Formats: sequence, C-alpha cells, structure tokens
Amino acid sequence: MVVNAIIWLLRLLYDIKNHIMSRREIHERLLGESPNFLQVQEKVSELAPLTKSVLVIGERGTGKELIAERLHFLSRRWDQPYIITNCATFNENLLESELFGHEVGAFTGAARLHIGRFERANGGSLFLDELASTSGAVQEKLLRVIEYGEFERLGGRSTLKSDVRIIAATNQDLPRLAEQGKFRHDLLDRLAFDVITLPPLRHRREDILLLAQHFAVGMCQELGREFFPGFSKSAAELMFAHHWPGNIRELKNVVERSVSRHKLLDEPLALIQFDPFDSPYRPVAGKLSAEPEQRAIHQFSKETTREAVQLPVNLKQAVKDFELDLVVKALSQAQYNQRIAAELLHLSYHQFRSLLKKYKEHI
Repeated sequence: MVVNAIIWLLRLLYDIKNHIMSRREIHERLLGESPNFLQVQEKVSELAPLTKSVLVIGERGTGKELIAERLHFLSRRWDQPYIITNCATFNENLLESELFGHEVGAFTGAARLHIGRFERANGGSLFLDELASTSGAVQEKLLRVIEYGEFERLGGRSTLKSDVRIIAATNQDLPRLAEQGKFRHDLLDRLAFDVITLPPLRHRREDILLLAQHFAVGMCQELGREFFPGFSKSAAELMFAHHWPGNIRELKNVVERSVSRHKLLDEPLALIQFDPFDSPYRPVAGKLSAEPEQRAIHQFSKETTREAVQLPVNLKQAVKDFELDLVVKALSQAQYNQRIAAELLHLSYHQFRSLLKKYKEHI
C-alpha cells in the first residue's frame, strides 16, 4: 500500500511538472501585446474551463494549434489526453479509421484491432485540424459523437461511449461552405458553441518586432552565439511594410533565415531575407533562365519606361546613372554598411568597393 501511494504521488508530481512546463511553453510561444491579440487571449481564458466544443478560425500560420493547446491545458482536463488529428492528411476511409478505430477484418488489410482517437482521447480533448477537408460521411459521424457521445468502430457492432471535448480548426469560411452544401449545417451548429477568430499578423503590427526579436534570440542560441545585436531601423521598417501572407510562421522562417545568414555578429541585422528562392538564376517556368546581365537590362528598361525616358538618349550615361542609383539605394538600405550593401546587389565586397571608387565624387 505504501509503495503504491508513493508511486501514485510521484506520478502526480510528474504530471503537475509537465503541466506547468506545457503552460509555460505555450505562454512563451503565444507572444503579443496588440489589442487584437489580447482580446483573443481573454476569450481563450473564458472558454477554457468549459466542456463545450470550440471552433478556431484563422489564416495559415496564425497559431491555431497553439490556441487549441491553450484551451486544453487551461481546462480541468489538463491532466487527461490531448490528441491531435490533421484531417487533411488522411483520405475518407483512413480518417474514419483514425478517428473511430476499426475491428479485425473491417476492410482489406485490417489484420488487428485499431483503437481510434476518440477512444484514446476519452476524458480529454481532441483537436481536429483542417476540419473543412472532411467528407460528408465523417461529418455525420462527428455529429453523432458530439450530440450523444456515441460511435462505433469500422466493422464493429457495439456502440462505444467517449467523453471528449472537441476543438476544431480551419482556415476556411465554414458558414459559406455550409450554404454551398459542402459542410453540414447541423455539425457547424454543434461545433460553433463559440468561435475564436485569430487576427492575421498584418492586423497585429505592434507584435511584429516583439515576435521577431523572440525568434532571433532563439536562433542565436541554436547557433551558439552569445547575443543578438538587434535589428537595424531599415530592417524593422521592411518587416513592418511586409504583408506577411504566411503570418507568424512566415515571420519565424524569415527571421531565423536572416539571422543564420548574418555574419557581422556585433552589428545590428540589416538584411532581411524574405524570399529564399530569390536568385538571378532562378528558373522561370516554361522558359530558359535569363542571365544576370539580361535581367538587369530588363529591369532597367522597365524603370526607364516608367520614367518616360525620351529618345534619343546617351546610353552609356543612362546606364551609369542607373548603376549609381542602385549603389546609393543599397548603401541607404544597409545603413552604409558596405558588406551588406554588396550582398544586396549580389556583388562581392571587392566588386562593391570598386563601384564606390568609380562613383566616389557622386556619393
């Protein structure tokens, strides 16, 4: 009896430790100070203690998974299973089997009993990501589980019970899909006891630099660097001006990539690498890649067309003016750091220094 009590106590302490760590990790990943973000956090805190289903809606990369985790770990079910299912990664038959399980012989290849995720999540929470990708048959079974807490395994005859809180997420407009007959109205009604809609990063401008700093520090630690020197003013302005279609996930990738390429460790990071595919040698679909010189001429022709250059024109002088303009713009964006300016123009440091000498009377 004493040994069992000690084991029970150790398990309880272990669960409490993991719960505290999970809460801390989620809190650290859910960073933000903008009013829009704080409203979401407040709503999560209000809904977490309930057992009702919650629907989390937001664009890709806005943190729907983190919100779902927070809903579970702030609830009374925190010490019970938390099971995650991405519905888009399974076809209809496999998804049914994953969610509800199957009996031996239920279909070709079903050689053993499979316990579904509703059974495994009993007493806890089940997170259904990419909910809009589910078929009508799966939606019908989900409706029954939510309504009555009952389901059957594929190929089974007995009705099973499961006490599961469902947290679902999607980046689709479910009411519109329901109007189009692509999603069940009755399932939407059951799932949407309440809805948490996450603001995209472009509506959380106050949080961009805070998140970027957090990701940059983490990347520096991963690279074994002693500290992160911060972002230059021009780098911050570039991040504020970016649209961020991939939201926080895109911001994380951009910042970590930029930090990994930053070589001047004592100077603020000035060069933001938004597009890893950006290269003068990038293949163009259906066409042969243009050489760098051809690309430069093409870009120059577009710029001069916009400026309505009138012919005749001194071509050599026009090319010099264009080259000088690029050098000045690169220096300005790099805050007059010559190595960074050279990177912006895809030149070596010595090539850039030669251009500076060439135009020293004009810069």
